[in-house]
Amino acid sequence: MSLAELKIDPERGIATITVNRPQVLNAIDVPTARAIFEAVRPLQNDPAVRCIVLRGNGRAFIAGGDLARFAEDFDQAANVVDELLDALHPTIEILRGHDAPVLASVHGAVAGAGLSLMAACDLVVAAEGTRFLLAYDRIGASPDCGGTWFLPRLLGERRAAELMMLGETWDAETAQRMGLVNRVSPADGLDAMTESLSARLASGPTLAYGAYKRLASQAYNRPLLIQLDLERAAFKSATRTADFRAGVEAFLGRSTPVFAGR
Repeated sequence: MSLAELKIDPERGIATITVNRPQVLNAIDVPTARAIFEAVRPLQNDPAVRCIVLRGNGRAFIAGGDLARFAEDFDQAANVVDELLDALHPTIEILRGHDAPVLASVHGAVAGAGLSLMAACDLVVAAEGTRFLLAYDRIGASPDCGGTWFLPRLLGERRAAELMMLGETWDAETAQRMGLVNRVSPADGLDAMTESLSARLASGPTLAYGAYKRLASQAYNRPLLIQLDLERAAFKSATRTADFRAGVEAFLGRSTPVFAGR
């Protein structure tokens, strides 16, 4: 069985990526990082994909990076970091750049790089009992996989610093209250909630979702007037899509729109 598996539901356009190293709580070593990238890579620029789900097999989502490889030879630790991130950085780039919403479905431990990868997703549903922590402070390192980019944006600088500098561990309810996750489900209801949300997202206006993702990702770095111009251009582009026509006609006709993702 692969260290990361891709399953596509072609009828609904839902792609599910499952990290599959349950014996170590899906801790990421170099082969696992490469397997995650190989699972994500076929999704790049695929317009048939309308929702991407990221999940972990076994008792956890992803319990961070596998530290054992570093301890084998500390003189080579920096090279191992490069090997890991040479796979994970393009993975994040594909997930963030895809028009389709990316939904993280998490449970058990969400730590280190696993928390950063989760933060890179657009939406998160978490099972009750999930624990969230960065834990980089415990090994004398700083966050990677975009943690220092995503977390201050999601939480604010003070809350992000709590996770990093105070070694805070949050339960699912705290993570929801702080804005780290969107929904919390009973532990035995995670799959059902994931299915419900992914189906809803996959039936939405995919191109419009993609425009939102691009606009929001850089909004903090742009002057307001430039952002307004980009919003104008994105809306004008939307008016040329089949989904816009379907949405407006359904709204005026007081019916439910059927979006085709184009």
